[in-house]
Amino acid sequence: MPWRFIALVLPLGIDTFVVAAALGLQGLSPRQRLRISATFACFEGLMPIVGLAVGRPLGSALGRAADYLAIAVLVTFGLFTAFYDDDDEAGVQRFATAGGSGALVLGLSVSLDELAIGFVLGVLRVPVVPVLIAIATQAFVVTQLGIRLGGRLSERTRTAGERLAGLVLFGLGVALLAEKLLQ
Repeated sequence: MPWRFIALVLPLGIDTFVVAAALGLQGLSPRQRLRISATFACFEGLMPIVGLAVGRPLGSALGRAADYLAIAVLVTFGLFTAFYDDDDEAGVQRFATAGGSGALVLGLSVSLDELAIGFVLGVLRVPVVPVLIAIATQAFVVTQLGIRLGGRLSERTRTAGERLAGLVLFGLGVALLAEKLLQ
């Protein structure tokens, strides 16, 4: 169980750090940094619940095939994260200083991977509440770090971080598939 827990939370932190680093280029005020960190933590802590709420009924309906579907979602999302070239840094930075709906869009944009993780929580067989707490906590901490260090990191470093996060999620999916096939 510990390796699943770490493999689940770590890539989410890398991805959050990358987005926060892009935001750090804006030279945000302490209040803006706190608002963005709290927004990320709330969205990233709650999105797995939404994914779990959708995934459980679907899992019940699909029966044994649900485990394989969840693994496929994890592998696909990992590959997408690793190889999708998101060049909309300016769009993310515009939302950094926006309030209301802009903050909502920014929160949703950084929490889609947590939605996918929530979808597969049942397959991973990890305790849900500690995972949610760990995800929200890491989101707050890495957002603060990313914003503060963002101006010092190159675009190449941020892109490598996104790719690493995707590859870790992909690897987790492959490990789960191998474990499932060997049972």
